Amino acid sequence: MSGQSTTHTASRGGGTGPAGSRTGQRLSGLAVALGLVLFLGGFAWGAVVYRPYTVPTTSMAPTIGAGDRVLAQRIDSGDVRRGDVVVFEDETWANTPILKRVVAVGGDTVSCCQDGKLEVNGEEIDEPYLPEDTATGFNSFPEVTVPKGRLFLLGDERSGSVDSTAHLADAANGTVSRGAVQARVDAVVWPMDGMLPAPTGFEELGALSSPGPLRTITAAVIAGAVLVLGGAAYGPVAKRAGTSRAGASDVR
Repeated sequence: MSGQSTTHTASRGGGTGPAGSRTGQRLSGLAVALGLVLFLGGFAWGAVVYRPYTVPTTSMAPTIGAGDRVLAQRIDSGDVRRGDVVVFEDETWANTPILKRVVAVGGDTVSCCQDGKLEVNGEEIDEPYLPEDTATGFNSFPEVTVPKGRLFLLGDERSGSVDSTAHLADAANGTVSRGAVQARVDAVVWPMDGMLPAPTGFEELGALSSPGPLRTITAAVIAGAVLVLGGAAYGPVAKRAGTSRAGASDVR
């Protein structure tokens, strides 16, 4: 009888039971709800801001390899800056999205390669993202003045990239309209190489593009998943703990 009385008292005391306290249940439900908002909201935000692309060639190696999966932020054409890796479409190049690096914008002069380096507006550009064994002068070209509203683009694998240097004979001297740009690449997500390094060599020519919200989106998704799993686990854990306490009371 004493064992039964003790168990009955424990089930009422402090408002606890096999499934845990009411406060605990409410908090776990709140955690699950908040987690779902963060998790689903993060994915929705990412779907609105970013577009996925699979890169078919090695023209951007080693920054982006053939078969790599990238996330590119949707941007306005006015937000394109030197050093950006952009996705664009131009009928004179190909009827498919193309990835290249912007090395000069409207009004710039660009040439290659004195002292083995790209030169923009008379400044030699340090490009640490190029392959170590790249002979930068392989695709040497005379000075080009980029028309207003247009961009001059190169691949990071200069010896094998079909880029602005392959279109110098065109009426626009190999340049592409800003309006052709669809997105700016932020990160390589497969393999998980992460965010692209900042193209610091272009800093002296003007401000660089700020990273997109990918890190914030990723943090929201991870935090949401943790809250959902933690909140969902509360019930079973509290139930097991309550059963253990009840068993201990019966022994007494």
